[in-house]
Amino acid sequence: MEKAYKLEFANEQTEGLALDCCGCSKTEPLHSFGPALKPHFLIHYVLSGKGRFSAGGQEYSLEAGDGFLIEPGELVFYQADGTEPWTYVWAGFSGSQAEKYVKELGLSSQHPVFSSNKREELYACVRNMMEHNTSGVANDLRRNGELAVFLSLIGEEAPVKETGGEDRANAYVKKAISFIQSNYCNPIKVTDISDFVCVNRSYLYTLFEHSVFMSPQKFLSAYRLTKATQLLQTTDIPIESIALSCGYNDAIVFTKAFKQMKGMPPTAYRKWARQNGGRRDKEKLLQIEDFIREQGIREKP
Repeated sequence: MEKAYKLEFANEQTEGLALDCCGCSKTEPLHSFGPALKPHFLIHYVLSGKGRFSAGGQEYSLEAGDGFLIEPGELVFYQADGTEPWTYVWAGFSGSQAEKYVKELGLSSQHPVFSSNKREELYACVRNMMEHNTSGVANDLRRNGELAVFLSLIGEEAPVKETGGEDRANAYVKKAISFIQSNYCNPIKVTDISDFVCVNRSYLYTLFEHSVFMSPQKFLSAYRLTKATQLLQTTDIPIESIALSCGYNDAIVFTKAFKQMKGMPPTAYRKWARQNGGRRDKEKLLQIEDFIREQGIREKP
């Protein structure tokens, strides 16, 4: 037997990350679940007591501060200790990004166990999920927001999967390019990119030179000016607004950078592109967009 407080939600969201269920259980000695499977990702975190978890032919002894992952369709068994039964919280989730986040936490069916000293914070997340238990956009957003915090707390101390040097370098560049794609419209600098990726600026420079054959600064500028070129070709937005939309606070600085790349100022380029259809330049734009979509990563030979 167990004293369980749990909630299940009619989750129709397939994109992103969404909470399917959550709860808190205080179990009786030797209370067990399984062998059985779940239809979604499920993470349990032990608040007190002890127990054991079995999956993939492996058995793990767990205690307060430990947690475990159950993947969708995975046959598992877990049981409370006979003398010190555990109390735990859990969160079940799904969505197109669920598997990605689980992998980035370093968790999998081969490595399903983690430890965290964020006991109070993790419990508070689940409690808040349960408090916002009715349907409606506000509660849906709050529950899914708490789920994101729950996973982030685990991620602070969960094991990180080791990767080879080249794979790790490629991952840094991919993250940097993704950051640029999402933030080129803001006045970001290379230091902001390196801080986000968690590497120093000189190392990021080396990685970019090796992978995309240009510095991070040149890549950022090329991406911004590519977007500016598209806006000049397809809109009547004022030059000052295009500059701001592409991360330039100063229209004069933007105009100078654009002229360096195109050989003419933005106003003249807009007129030229419309008179000539911009065919030749569109081919160049497609090339750089394809290059960016491929993340600029050189594959292993």
